[in-house]
Amino acid sequence: MQQSTQHEQWSSKLGFLFAAVGSAVGLANIWRFPYAAGENGGGAFVLIYILAVLVIVLPILMAELLVGRRGQMSPPNAISAVAKEAGKSLNWRWMGLFGVAAAILIFSFYTVVGGWTIAYVFKSGSGEIANADYAAMQATFDGLNASAGELFLWASAFLLITVFVSARGIKAGIEKAVKVLMPALFIMLVGLVIFAAIQGDFNRAAQFLFVPDFSKIDSDVVLDAIGQAFFSIGVGITNLMAYGAYLDRKTNIPRASLTIITADTLVALLAGMAIFPIVFAYGMDPSGGPGLVFMTLPFAFNQMPGGGVIGPMFFLLLFFAALTSAISMMECAVAWLREKTSWSRRKAAVACGCLSWALGLLSIFSFNILSGVHPLGFIDKFAGKTFFDVFDFFITTLMMPLCSIFVGIFVGWILPKTITFDELNGDEMPIAYQVWYFLIRYVAPVGLGLVFLSMVTA
Repeated sequence: MQQSTQHEQWSSKLGFLFAAVGSAVGLANIWRFPYAAGENGGGAFVLIYILAVLVIVLPILMAELLVGRRGQMSPPNAISAVAKEAGKSLNWRWMGLFGVAAAILIFSFYTVVGGWTIAYVFKSGSGEIANADYAAMQATFDGLNASAGELFLWASAFLLITVFVSARGIKAGIEKAVKVLMPALFIMLVGLVIFAAIQGDFNRAAQFLFVPDFSKIDSDVVLDAIGQAFFSIGVGITNLMAYGAYLDRKTNIPRASLTIITADTLVALLAGMAIFPIVFAYGMDPSGGPGLVFMTLPFAFNQMPGGGVIGPMFFLLLFFAALTSAISMMECAVAWLREKTSWSRRKAAVACGCLSWALGLLSIFSFNILSGVHPLGFIDKFAGKTFFDVFDFFITTLMMPLCSIFVGIFVGWILPKTITFDELNGDEMPIAYQVWYFLIRYVAPVGLGLVFLSMVTA
């Protein structure tokens, strides 16, 4: 029996797809994917990454959407409703509460990285970093983090923008924002690829990304590729389960899910083709790590014709990607708080924003006035780690993989096939359904379990 709808619904299938793609497309695609590919040998990593998206991430994504639509409420209550319908324990709702806690925590430190993107839009657009050499570029980034006031300002601005969009609701806020942000993001990214093809070493970049060297494949590359696929789509903190609650019955979840992962993967590959031609043309290290975006690329932009325009465009692109993901991070917490308290959406969004902001202060100050504070330093594994590092570890290493594994177990092993068959249009696509059912029961949990163990024991 279906639950009654508790929320407004997406105005159209296109609105949902823009929002879901926006949730999946984030800094993990444009910031992390290029340097992860660079550190792991390029083409071999990309090949495994694409396979992992298809056999591990796609089944979990479909599982989140089907539970959200079936339950028609926030993740904790949707899980509880579906479990009740199936005659199973309502204790599974703790999996949804786990996701709410993870979303609040990840948003708290994601605001720091979002703040970096806004800061660099202005720094590159104002000419502050024009003609700076690499050492000066590094000093600029270090100076931003060392200044508690400046970092606080940019991170708070990012949080306020996200809360404003969320407070306006599904149609007037989230859907309206992503309908502008996502097309703009794709247009800017394609423009950057064209620029890189003209100004950079496009052939070498294409060979690096798309011609696999199988000799570079080892267990670390495989696990890193699975981990990148998992983090890139953003499954595991029930964001997309929250979005699934606003889906109507006409939307085909398997087709929508395939569209989401295709768009997400396309953005990651386009980001690689926008960045690596410039990296190779200027003799830079493709395995330059996180600094590749905030230090190496701005330096490269300064060396090339049109760099004064391309630099701000690139960081605006990063900001759009960060914002669309941050909006989805808030949704499961905002929806749950509204159901728990009967608050207005605006009040719930402000409350969630304030909580993330308070936690975010610890992340902001981790780079400056609290840089010497190591909250779990008494544990060898956390020696020297700041609040930002600890939050990052608990989210990416513990909460996201564990929640995804639980989603796979709940949907694949606990729910009866009648529910999943109905939600995934099994009668229309029986073979596709059977493939999904095998992947959600065996392949996805095992793959994520290996990633979890490798990260915990690293």
